[in-house]
Order: sequence, then structure tokens, then C-alpha cells
Amino acid sequence: MTIKTFRGKIAHGGQDTIVLHTNNGSTGYRIVKFQVMNPEAGAAASETQSTVKIYKTEQTTIDSKVDFSENILLGAAQLGTQDAFDVYPQSTVVIFDREIFNQDIYVTHNNYHADATATNYYIELEQVKLDLSENTVATLKDLRNETLVI
Repeated sequence: MTIKTFRGKIAHGGQDTIVLHTNNGSTGYRIVKFQVMNPEAGAAASETQSTVKIYKTEQTTIDSKVDFSENILLGAAQLGTQDAFDVYPQSTVVIFDREIFNQDIYVTHNNYHADATATNYYIELEQVKLDLSENTVATLKDLRNETLVI
């Protein structure tokens, strides 16, 4: 089992592309870990309510709404902190799907507050070798998702 890791700091309203596609589509991936972290802790940290999501398709709208009925949503994390960090500790909720995909994925971030700050993310993907039928299914699902979004 090969694990690929990706990390970054994503601005409010930002979208990062994680390039995973291959010429033949025979390499698939599955999320095994997804974490988010406020870039600054302690008394100097500002209040934040961030939502970081992982999608199978590029997003035109970046918001804080999480709808698990969206078939293109692979994972979502919500991060909340208060100004008084010692009284109101950081809270994090992370949920991700174990679906196998073989195309690029997109990470988005939206912060509920007007003075929105960036948020750190960390993703571990398990690399999976796909046989021809699994490759075809994963690719067709991704193509179908592309046509549904447009």
C-alpha cells in the first residue's frame, strides 16, 4: 500500500487542484486521512469557522454548505475556534468518503467570518492499482460527474 501525502495552506475563497490523473487511468486513489488546522493558535488567534471540502470536479462556487447527497463531494472538514482559545478550544469535524477515484481532486476553503484567514490542510491518499474494469468504472463516473456539473 503506497500512501501519497498532500498539504497546503488555502486562502478563504480559494481552490487548490491536486493533480492525480494519468494517461491510462490505471492508478486510483482513496482518501485515508484528511485533517485541517488553524495556522495560528493561542490568544493571538482570531475567531474562525472554516469549511474545507474535497471535490471530484472543479468548483465555480466556494461556500460553507456541506451536502452529503452531492455525488462529487469526497470529504468535508469544519474547523472552529474562538478568540478566547483557553476558554473555547478548537473544534474539528472531518468526514470523508472511501470511494476510489482516478482523476484530479479539488480542495476548497470558505471561512464564515469577514476577516477570513487561510487554513492548513493535510490529505493522505492510498494509491490503488486498478484493473481494466475498475479503471473504466472510475473514469466513466468521473466523466459523468463532469457533464452533470457543466
